[in-house]
Amino acid sequence: MINKDTIDRIMDATRIEEVIGEFVSLKKRGANHIGCCPFHNEKTPSFYVSPSKGIFKCFGCGKSGNAVGFLMDHEHYTYPEALRWLAEKYHITIEEEKLTEEQKEKQTERDGLFHVSEFAQKYFADLLYNNEMGRAVGLSYFHQRGMSDEIIKSFGLGYCLDEWDNFTKHARQNGYSDAVLEKTGLTIFKEEGRCFDRFKGRVMFPIYSISGRVLGFSGRTLSKEKQVAKYVNSPDSDIYDKSHTLYGLFQARNAISRADKCYLVEGNVDVVSMHQSGVCNTVASCGTSLTVEQIRLIKRYTPNVTVLYDGDAAGIKAALRAVGLLFEEGMHVRVVLFPDGEDPDSYAQKYGSTQLQEYLRDHEENFVNFKTRVLLEDVQNDPIRKAEVLKEMVRTIALVPDMIERQEYVKQTAFRLNVSENILTQELAKTLASNAQKAWKEEQRRNAATTPVPPEVAEPEPLPDETTPAPQPSPQPPPQSASNNAEAQERQLVRLLINHGEREVQQDAVDDAGNPCTIALRVAEIIVDEITSNELTFNNPVYQQIFNLYRDAVQQGTPLPDANYFAMSADSALRNTALTLMLNPYSISPLWMDRKNVSVPSLLTHLRRETEETILSFKQKKLDQQLEKNAFELRSCTDPDDILILMAQRKQLAQLRQAVCQQLNRVIV
Repeated sequence: MINKDTIDRIMDATRIEEVIGEFVSLKKRGANHIGCCPFHNEKTPSFYVSPSKGIFKCFGCGKSGNAVGFLMDHEHYTYPEALRWLAEKYHITIEEEKLTEEQKEKQTERDGLFHVSEFAQKYFADLLYNNEMGRAVGLSYFHQRGMSDEIIKSFGLGYCLDEWDNFTKHARQNGYSDAVLEKTGLTIFKEEGRCFDRFKGRVMFPIYSISGRVLGFSGRTLSKEKQVAKYVNSPDSDIYDKSHTLYGLFQARNAISRADKCYLVEGNVDVVSMHQSGVCNTVASCGTSLTVEQIRLIKRYTPNVTVLYDGDAAGIKAALRAVGLLFEEGMHVRVVLFPDGEDPDSYAQKYGSTQLQEYLRDHEENFVNFKTRVLLEDVQNDPIRKAEVLKEMVRTIALVPDMIERQEYVKQTAFRLNVSENILTQELAKTLASNAQKAWKEEQRRNAATTPVPPEVAEPEPLPDETTPAPQPSPQPPPQSASNNAEAQERQLVRLLINHGEREVQQDAVDDAGNPCTIALRVAEIIVDEITSNELTFNNPVYQQIFNLYRDAVQQGTPLPDANYFAMSADSALRNTALTLMLNPYSISPLWMDRKNVSVPSLLTHLRRETEETILSFKQKKLDQQLEKNAFELRSCTDPDDILILMAQRKQLAQLRQAVCQQLNRVIV
């Protein structure tokens, strides 16, 4: 267990913009940083990071928290794992309290999967350099492919000995259970009790998470036998999902952000070879066709993708198949095809890194132009085929979500196909309408599938006996009018508590001798005293919950809740509401103020007035609500005595409201 002093040192050292910046491409905007949210798919950035408050908030999906919460949500870390990650990043030595036997038993299965995967990677990497067969077979293979020791170590490459259960025995000797070995897929168990290493006799490519944790492996055989699969990959597990993972992204993410471009290749060796050649912004899908989830991983760092495929027919088909998904996700796509029979790895080995980079630069082509050119090669002045090409290009352009980008593609394609832009535009409109109709029908189908079937109509209740009068519904008060809704005042009071509760303002008072004086009070103390002494409550239950936290802290003399308190709250409604009020996505540009020669005072310059006016506005809304309720009760009341009591209450409420409005300098009507 990590002790509290260590946790405090970790939190003090953590800079949230640096932590989140490792996973999300952020741009500075005023006092905050902004980027596309990693928790949902979006085209317009709504994900804000506040360095001063140490929190993040997405105004699209509502996700919020601090650096620890981000790592727990994004990387699926436990709380201690997130703290350890931060401690390692900021070079903080962790002081731990000894775990009890009971606590050791509660270590999660997920921890075990991570631990054995990292243990396996270190073992395979060690065999590569410190075992005779590892050097002779594995290391020599990597060297023959032109990989340096530096690149081999940076990717954590290794070798699994060509023995049935060498790794399994080693893992068992180090305390790893058969259950963990089986769930990671490192060991395959047969019904009769036999087992063997899944990756025996293969060179090993570890697959990392974005933060550098080992999730699984891809093993390449060195055997020439045709019946042996060239690549074997780890099966999906609780920590590894190949459709949500990209090979090389951990090593490439910073280069992708710097270059604002990602190269997408087919295989692991291509990725390593590209990095070896200095093209470090390169990734590959993990033994599966490109998925939407993988595209969204890339989009966290850049919207620009260049697809690299072999120049043969299979490579062209693969490029065409992958790009449709990229377009649908709003990516800007280019293509580079290598000469027939070549791939990034073979081209780099044959011509060297300099020529590889020149080839990528000179042969990069916009995908729409590339596809048009490829399809036109088979047309040969055949009008029917040309019409088919036109329709296919329209279907491709229709996948592009951005209207301006679509129009530009229409112009380029019309020029290449030698047809009128109007014809393409009309066809595009038909296709877009058809796609929208299909999407609507699919949504209706999904909604119908999830809508519960209504229960059978119940038998009608028997009519009441004629001698028994039918019960009359009791009158219900009308819904609160929009003009008397105190939501805005409640929100502003809570915003003041959260953002300025600790700040002191000068308040008028009277000393013991009866002389006027001023005293310093915290904003939270002023608000809590006014609300509790007037016995006021919030209509919004979350606002009431937040107010109660500050009330208890003020009355008990304990520290007020801070950003970390709310960020780590298990109550999602409380956390999201508080962090939303802490982080304002809008700010006035200093450049605009300079140009317009306008000075806009900050809230801090009139914090006392803002606090007092918000409390008074809240009181007025509450009095309006009570007057509305009183009027309704008067209309429905028939007892003369009760009517007199209600009229007296109404007079008292009206006087209180008049006094509050006079303090606010408002006209009473």
